[in-house]
Amino acid sequence: MTEAAELPPAPEQAREVFGERFADAVRYAELLAEAGVQRGLIGPREVPRLWERHLLNCAVLAEVVPEGVTVCDVGSGAGLPGIPLALVRDDLKITLLEPLLRRTNFLTEVVELLGLDHVTVVRGRAEEVMGKLPPVHVVTARAVAPLDRLAAWGIPLLRPYGEMLALKGDTAEEELKGAATALSKLGAVETSILHVGEGIVDPMSTVVRVEVGESPGGVRFAAKRAKAARTGRARRRR
Repeated sequence: MTEAAELPPAPEQAREVFGERFADAVRYAELLAEAGVQRGLIGPREVPRLWERHLLNCAVLAEVVPEGVTVCDVGSGAGLPGIPLALVRDDLKITLLEPLLRRTNFLTEVVELLGLDHVTVVRGRAEEVMGKLPPVHVVTARAVAPLDRLAAWGIPLLRPYGEMLALKGDTAEEELKGAATALSKLGAVETSILHVGEGIVDPMSTVVRVEVGESPGGVRFAAKRAKAARTGRARRRR
């Protein structure tokens, strides 16, 4: 049995980014390094670079999330980017959406322990919860799937004129080009690649932004959303 890697001290940038929530960010990092590894949510090799590669890399997404909006973090996993974003931005209403029970159990424990009252954990797949969860202004995701597949899951959860913000790596531009047709069919009206976290993370975090028009998910999902809404109203009348 290999010895668990040690979590390094928080870098100075973490104090700057997390501010009053710095102690909570440290506790979250400790939970990832301990329970997160034990439960197979992150690999032990990630522990030495938890701060730079994971917590700070995700927290800087806050730079491009509008104020006071609703957010759904699709395939939240161990809470990345949703929990770092929640620690930085208490003006947001965030849903952590994750299909696996062991992950949602972990997320629920973290949310309760850190007192994140503006965060809700939901177990389910994106394609299963459409029509059951209120549409959101912003969908976030990190390392969930290639962009075309991710968009098919995330975009239908958006409100009209919402946006999907996907943290991606070096393949962002290539993925965006490859997904152009799929994104258009899903109702995307504008796409861009953003770089955030200057002076905090090196290299900066790369974000693919996909903005939608009045029909998130396109025609097919508009019909499905309307059907889900009718079903929901019928259930409430019973």
